Amino acid sequence: MLWLWLAAAGTATAATPTPPLRVASAPVSMDQAIKMVEQRFHARVVKAETHRDGGRSTYVLRLLDPSGKVWTVRVNAADGSIE
Repeated sequence: MLWLWLAAAGTATAATPTPPLRVASAPVSMDQAIKMVEQRFHARVVKAETHRDGGRSTYVLRLLDPSGKVWTVRVNAADGSIE
């Protein structure tokens, strides 16, 4: 019985496709970028700078994790993508 219900549910989904999920591109603040990177990498941002190249801004963030590893991450200020 369960497989019949699942098959019917799959048929209903196929008949009514849902539009793809779109995330709006919006400028990201330095504070938002820091929070996002700290949560994603489980590390602390110890230095943050904004670099501008023409009309494009990038946040350059230096991270330190609990084991002492240090590395740099770049975040596109226009959409929050990690480069």
